Amino acid sequence: MPDIPLELLATHANAYASANGIQVERRKKDDPASAYFECAPMSLLPNAYPKEAFDQAQSVATAFNELVDRVSRDSEFLEKTLGGGVAEHDLFTAKILSLYKEVYGNDDSVAHTADRLGIQRSDYMLHSVKEGEPYRLKQVELNTIAASFAGLACNIADLHRYLTTRFAPEIEDYLLTNQKIVTASTESAPGVPENPALSRIPAAMQIAFNRYCKKFSGGDSANKIVLFVVQEGETNTVDQRMLEFRLFSDFGVPVVRMSLTKASSEITVSDDGALKLGDKEIAVVYYRAGYAPTDYPDGDDGIEWKARLTLENSRAAKCPSLGYHLAGTKKVQQELARPGVLERFFPKEDEKEMVEKMKSAFAGLYSLGEDAVPEDIDAVQEALGGKEGQFVLKPQREGGGYNFYGAQLKEKLEKNTSEGSDGSLKLSENLAEYILMQRLFPPQQRAILLRGGKVEGSGDSISELGCYGTVVVDPVGEVVHNEYAGFLLRTKFSNVDEGGVASGFATLSSPYLC
Repeated sequence: MPDIPLELLATHANAYASANGIQVERRKKDDPASAYFECAPMSLLPNAYPKEAFDQAQSVATAFNELVDRVSRDSEFLEKTLGGGVAEHDLFTAKILSLYKEVYGNDDSVAHTADRLGIQRSDYMLHSVKEGEPYRLKQVELNTIAASFAGLACNIADLHRYLTTRFAPEIEDYLLTNQKIVTASTESAPGVPENPALSRIPAAMQIAFNRYCKKFSGGDSANKIVLFVVQEGETNTVDQRMLEFRLFSDFGVPVVRMSLTKASSEITVSDDGALKLGDKEIAVVYYRAGYAPTDYPDGDDGIEWKARLTLENSRAAKCPSLGYHLAGTKKVQQELARPGVLERFFPKEDEKEMVEKMKSAFAGLYSLGEDAVPEDIDAVQEALGGKEGQFVLKPQREGGGYNFYGAQLKEKLEKNTSEGSDGSLKLSENLAEYILMQRLFPPQQRAILLRGGKVEGSGDSISELGCYGTVVVDPVGEVVHNEYAGFLLRTKFSNVDEGGVASGFATLSSPYLC
């Protein structure tokens, strides 16, 4: 533990958090007037992280940005990967795919004139196959819609930089102990890096905004806005507002926040494809909602889906477009890890290095659908044969809390597999919406976690690194802007399987590079 009373350290952390907006919104159920703010879940001190792995995550960000765009334009690949058994059992993904085909399968759709804006976050864990071997970076998932916490992550990094400087002598041994767990180096650590997310993400929005104004109104930005599509009852408002305020303070671009339900009655699209909100014209649509079935409470043919279709069937830049949304699904992630698939999207000789960089980050991913190959079946048999702890069963869902681990994973597989007449293992069609993924085992290091401004406890923890990337691509696939855009570290106690901050499992942290 740090050589300083935790109460004193926590007092400084909470004061800094309150003064710098490291907060989440709370309210009583169905009572907007009861809203108040409290400190976001956070790790009291940063977590040791190998600089080499951190640099690797940054270096591959632009490659994954471009991969998402290329996948989004390949309707044949998306249909083959997400149609069939996946679509039959995952009705939400099937609906997104149906809208994608309706909009982009129509050559006359005005959506073909729109730029695509990507604000993505690729999440990684450190993993070591054998004890004593260096930890390597492995991708957990690639988030292409509502990639959150960029704003809070910047301020958490600033908080940890303040604490590690202000109380350097008192916490030196604590940090060094964790450093020795993740790297053999005992050299002086570089510390918490600067996080550019809060400047680079709004800058990418501004690029898409300016391109829209130049293309459709000769550069005139009067009465043009960016639409943030948000959830009713959202608690992560501070993080979203930071992007909104920065977009205006840096570039003078105004934002309007609105749910899909409200958009269904207030937003219209003109004959030329312009999205209208009263006398305002929407240049960019940025989704912080729309990634889960609960965001469409009116049902499969309800007003929220109609609003999503209206927004997509316009000339505004979407973040993400339906294609980008589909490119971030777990099933696509699994398919991209198959031998030779990345080469479909990066066939040129000078793209080989980019392909190898992405491949090096892939974990073991296995299909449970009709396209399962012997390697996939072997992985299922391993999970059924006593190695269930080596895998995670993942559905096509975002937000955390949906995965199967350990005994629950084995039970799920047992209920949905059988032995064929030839003795082979047969997979039920109910498994088609899932993928089986190699479970990653990052280093465990000491952490002190806070919730609601109070010390929740201390103990062994594991962390997940997210790297943001931003990309703007024109209608024909020409990349206009592509860059790494910052980081997020989430930390949880090592006995907790799930990992979302908003869903209550993890806390916000930052890497202490070593």
